[in-house]
Amino acid sequence: MLAIISLASISVLPLVSGHAAFWHPSMWGFNVTQQTFSYDNRPVAPIKNMNFTEWWFHNHLAHPPNPGNIFELPAGQPATAQIACNKGATDFFASSEGGDIRDKNNLDNVCPGATSQEYHTNGLDDLEGCAMAIAYKNDVNQVQPEDFTVFSVNQTCVWTRFTDFQVPARMPPCPEGGCVCAFFWIHSPLSGGEENYMNGFKCNVTGSTSTFPVAQSKLPRRCGADPTNGKMQAAPANCTYGAKTPFYWFNLERNNMFEGTYSPPVYNDIYNFIDGPQDDIFVDSYLSIPDPAPNASMPILADVSSTKNPVPATNNSSSSSTGSGSGSSSALAKTCGSATALQPNSSSGGLGKREVKDVSSGSGSWGGLILRMSKRSRKLDMHKRHRLWHMW
Repeated sequence: MLAIISLASISVLPLVSGHAAFWHPSMWGFNVTQQTFSYDNRPVAPIKNMNFTEWWFHNHLAHPPNPGNIFELPAGQPATAQIACNKGATDFFASSEGGDIRDKNNLDNVCPGATSQEYHTNGLDDLEGCAMAIAYKNDVNQVQPEDFTVFSVNQTCVWTRFTDFQVPARMPPCPEGGCVCAFFWIHSPLSGGEENYMNGFKCNVTGSTSTFPVAQSKLPRRCGADPTNGKMQAAPANCTYGAKTPFYWFNLERNNMFEGTYSPPVYNDIYNFIDGPQDDIFVDSYLSIPDPAPNASMPILADVSSTKNPVPATNNSSSSSTGSGSGSSSALAKTCGSATALQPNSSSGGLGKREVKDVSSGSGSWGGLILRMSKRSRKLDMHKRHRLWHMW
């Protein structure tokens, strides 16, 4: 009799499992359950070793949001997402199979009744960040992987159910009918296997005051300090600057990243994804962007406050400037600096510290700060992060 009662109790327990997803009625697959597909294709299920149709938009394109369900992106303000291991742990529990399972004592709990390992982290220092990306198209069937541009990153994600993604102030308006957005996440290699997470949703930029479009996105490059893999110094000149695509990794088709099992691509400083709004993704953000290389010149940021017409960035070093000359170009730009190649350290046989020329005034070179600051210090010290990145 006790066994029968126990089985009956188990049968009514809400389905709570690991992993995590973005939840909102604007998403494709909002009402997909474990029974919808012949395999577990719930929004929280990880994506790996799949063909393109299976992983693209989580194979949820046949399960669109209802008309009028749109996730708003307020320009210059945070867009608050709900990230959880089960829809029942969000404010949208009414359409969840198990009903309301929110933690009444901690409404930020990502996965009530489970440890953080269930959403792939061993703690706050084991987070690798999440991203939101946008495609300025109103027809999801016309969107390709290269159309997405990452516009916001939260480096302390997944950690809380309510997660803010800061929207750049200069985001242009979407076309009529809205844009297509997606949530992307790749977790720490210390907290699970090789997994991607992608949830697409309908979105719209509100309060837009700029008409300068987002630039064509490019592949991110692994350029930050990476002590785990023996790289103690960042190589800022080897980064991709401006608009960057999300990571498509560890599937059978259309990958754009090919890192190994224990070095996954992640949304933080290692790939030059700063914490917060990606403010340099627009066509007028730079006067020039040299081709990335360890010893390349640094990009030259445009003074967008005085720019009246788009100034497309050039992508070769011959058009770059050191920012030390006179003329209108230098008056409109703030130079990110220039770097020399890493030189062998004769005493240790290792790599010497990169020399970064200071082009800023006042105390402290921002270039030097980049090399000295860790991901954690930049993330948690807002004053230093402002000095480094919000230069326009």
